[in-house]
Amino acid sequence: MGLASALSTALTGLTAAETTIDVVGNNVANSNTVGFKASEAVFATQFLQTASLGSGPTAGSGGNNPRQIGLGTKVAEIATDFSQGTIEISANPSDLAIQGDGFFMVQGGQGETLYTRNGLFKTNAQNELVTTTGQRLLGFGIDDNFVIQTTQLTSLEIPLGASAVAQATQNVFLEGTFTPTGDVANVAEIIQSQRLSDGSIEVPPNLTGGDINAVAPPDVSATTTGFGGGAGSVDAGTYRYKVVFYDAEGNESPPSAEIGPITTDGSAAQDSIQLSNLPSTGGSFEGRRIYRTDATGTGDYHLVAQINDASTTTSFEDTVANGALGAVLDESTLGQGNYSYYVTYYNSANGLESRPTALIGPEAVTVSGRRIELRNIPQPASGEFDSVRIYRSLAGDDSAYYRVTTLNGGETSYIDGATDASIQVAGNELNLDGPAISFGLALVDVVARDGSTFLNLFVEGTLSFQARKGGRQLAAKTLEVTATTTVQDLINFMEQAAGIVQDSGDATNPIVGNPGGTITTDSRLSFVSNAGKDLGLEIGLSSLNLRATNGTTDSINLGFNATQKGVGETAVTDFVVYDSLGIPMSVRVTVALEQKTSSSTVYRWYADSPDNDPLRGAAIDVGTGTLTFDGEGNLVSTTNTRVSIDRRNVSSASPLEFELDFSQVSGLATAKASVAASRQDGSAAGTLSSFLIGEDGVIRGVFSNGVTRDLGQIQLARFANAAGLEARGENAYAAGVNSGLPIMGGPGQNGIGSIIAGAVELSNSDIGKNLIDLILASTQYRGNTRVINAAQQLLDELLNLRR
Repeated sequence: MGLASALSTALTGLTAAETTIDVVGNNVANSNTVGFKASEAVFATQFLQTASLGSGPTAGSGGNNPRQIGLGTKVAEIATDFSQGTIEISANPSDLAIQGDGFFMVQGGQGETLYTRNGLFKTNAQNELVTTTGQRLLGFGIDDNFVIQTTQLTSLEIPLGASAVAQATQNVFLEGTFTPTGDVANVAEIIQSQRLSDGSIEVPPNLTGGDINAVAPPDVSATTTGFGGGAGSVDAGTYRYKVVFYDAEGNESPPSAEIGPITTDGSAAQDSIQLSNLPSTGGSFEGRRIYRTDATGTGDYHLVAQINDASTTTSFEDTVANGALGAVLDESTLGQGNYSYYVTYYNSANGLESRPTALIGPEAVTVSGRRIELRNIPQPASGEFDSVRIYRSLAGDDSAYYRVTTLNGGETSYIDGATDASIQVAGNELNLDGPAISFGLALVDVVARDGSTFLNLFVEGTLSFQARKGGRQLAAKTLEVTATTTVQDLINFMEQAAGIVQDSGDATNPIVGNPGGTITTDSRLSFVSNAGKDLGLEIGLSSLNLRATNGTTDSINLGFNATQKGVGETAVTDFVVYDSLGIPMSVRVTVALEQKTSSSTVYRWYADSPDNDPLRGAAIDVGTGTLTFDGEGNLVSTTNTRVSIDRRNVSSASPLEFELDFSQVSGLATAKASVAASRQDGSAAGTLSSFLIGEDGVIRGVFSNGVTRDLGQIQLARFANAAGLEARGENAYAAGVNSGLPIMGGPGQNGIGSIIAGAVELSNSDIGKNLIDLILASTQYRGNTRVINAAQQLLDELLNLRR
């Protein structure tokens, strides 16, 4: 009996080794089979022969263990290894690999559903995706509007070359997460232009270089002094003199050097003082004035004589008593430096001041104690102004200009000797940009300063405006500029072209803030955007271009800069819709976190379309509304979900109106708000030219007109016990009694892996391990044959006993 059982036991070992070799051989044979999953033979002990069960310890015995003899091994399981195989890139877009758990579902020859990891797919004569062995790939199909139908599995088609009928968009389906954790959009971006000026107001004509000159004091080096006699009233004392030149308007040159001192005793012989060899005037001067101190010889100089001829009188006799002295001499003069000037017209009644002339000068003063003369000062001609103002820079500093004087009408010359300190006072600085613009000002009369010159910005022609909003380019819009187009017209046009929404159309849910354009107090164009980071308006150097009626085109640089950045959580999505003729139109939806409370979150959406074609104007805003989410992130209410795009200048049905479907969005917390248009139900006529398959399993067709449409969605399945699947050959499996029911879903759902298009999953068979298993199995086989040989030899010896 024992030898017979040894033969049976060894036989089970041979069988097990053979099974292992079969399994390993299959693994090696399929090492290059796409999607193949290797198997492993798992063994368990077979029956046992029990000679004794043993006994427990007693007072007289320590106990005995059981005596059992094993009767061999058996194959307990041939387990399939469903671990991930290596992903290899393929050049075929219909080749698919599953990253993670799951199986493709295919249709077997009898209509049954089979499961495979082999992602080598191609199209058959009916444009269906099939495996290399002809099994149809299953998933969700689409209806006539390219909407994926999730009700039942069907074969997936990619009808290359098929046409799609144009259909007006009726619904756009959005998805995303509108997080309640971001900043509330309660601060809008504000941009302002450079200072602009009213160019319709009279401007002084420019002075020439010859109209500004440095003026030296009279030269009295040859002037002598002496006494007259018998006719004067000069008191006893010490006297000093200075001479100035004056012009027809009373402007004086710098005073001369001091003449004297002269001391008189007041006697009859010394009761007058004689000045001889007085300097002759020149240039624009027509006379001389003599100034003198009092009897102390100190203090101010006072006028004692005015000689009205320019040069014929060369001497002067001073007979003036101290009590009869005239006006005090202005001895202020300029220090060394370079001085420049501006001239403006001024209305003393209403404070209106023109923009200045071009820069006058600079004039260099190389020796202190001199003055600068301005001649041919222009005079207002329109009657709008009654005086002239003169502004000057500081010595060596032309960063600002300060008023020196205001001349009454008719004064055409001025001699400046004011010190820097006397003019550099608050409120005395020149506004270089000139008078402010107004809403009703003609656009062609708007000017801007470039350094010291002024340029007319606009001429009659076609103005093109293309700004950016939230960093994204807007479409260009045009405005016809005529002689009657005003600044207000420009502001309205730019508001509309930028899609700034001022009125929500819902009095109970108004727009936050005060968006729109205006003119600031310092004569700048200012635009307040809608609140939120992605709603800020940006106007660059080339955003405005004007094509004049003569055909030339120039950029209009208004120098816009942001003075306040927008704040608030936002998200943006762009998509295309179609009108009744199949004409594509771009739409951008921006959502902004408008309000959050302890119980709800409110987002506002804004829709822009550059293809909006209203009867008048250039408005691109085509809708706005609010979305309210509850404390569980569910969308509970909306104030408006309708978008309306005017189609006035084409034959399409106008307006195109469609609904924004927000049913798939949530208000749960995420790091950042997100929104995307998952699909829309409009289309243009076109031919399907190519396709791509996303990680979500959605097959998206690309038509010749650039439109993309869903063509279906691949569905995958996973099993609670994949090892329990029943192999059907050709890399396919069927559900087994121990696999559990298939758990179906799209890639990435229900624990199912994702799809990688243009790739295949290689066999997970490990050649090295399989070869080692093969060696071990062959060793096992040889070992068991040795047992059989030993048993046979013993039996032979037993049979030989009869001899």
